Amino acid sequence: MRQAVVAGAVVVAALNLVPAVVGGAVWYRGRPDGSAARAFWVTLRVGQGAALAFALVVGSLAAAGHTASEGLFYLYALLPLAVAFVAEQLRVASAQTILDQSGLPDSASVGRLPEDDQRTLVGSILRREIGVMAISAVVVVFLALRAAGTAHGF
Repeated sequence: MRQAVVAGAVVVAALNLVPAVVGGAVWYRGRPDGSAARAFWVTLRVGQGAALAFALVVGSLAAAGHTASEGLFYLYALLPLAVAFVAEQLRVASAQTILDQSGLPDSASVGRLPEDDQRTLVGSILRREIGVMAISAVVVVFLALRAAGTAHGF
């Protein structure tokens, strides 16, 4: 049982490492293109789904009476869900920050800008959103590896 839980945590870490690396590369380049940004968002959602599935399995095991002897395991196993939720909120706030810096009251006002300015602004928003979410994926990798290291007693 312990090996399966550790393997699950390692899979979550690996599936979140991909968007962390892809997102970091996209953010570093500065101008996210369509295919790289799409690849990032798809791999990010797969990683988030894996973290959710792992949390559900861990919760099911706990409900069935199979518990870890170290309580920190549950913190490390369930905290990625909170990290994803907070990161999504920060992603929304980061988009509004770019709009505020540009002196625009809302997203609808972007459509009234010249086309080149629209592309520049949307690229800036996308870059910031990818940066925030890539950092959240790094945090999930760390937490999943810690969960694997504390999965004693199963």
